[in-house]
Amino acid sequence: MISKADAKKLINDLFEEEALVLGGLVALHDIEDELVWRLARNLDLIRRKTLNRLNRSGDVDSFEPDAERPNLKPHPAIEHLLINIRRSE
Repeated sequence: MISKADAKKLINDLFEEEALVLGGLVALHDIEDELVWRLARNLDLIRRKTLNRLNRSGDVDSFEPDAERPNLKPHPAIEHLLINIRRSE
């Protein structure tokens, strides 16, 4: 079983890697400043919500993310990423 402290570290490490990927894309491409801020804020919100859910769960092994997902058609690249993430669950 993984401890909550280890789970928190993994979550924060994951989001740090995502922030670095976002930073790399911003450095290489002309992306609107407001879009970058919105992406960063939303990634941080997701990170904080995930950590809060972890804090509320009694046992890390029983932790399950919220079942609610928006019913929007994602970009094909995002859809591919989501499929890969969901396959690993």
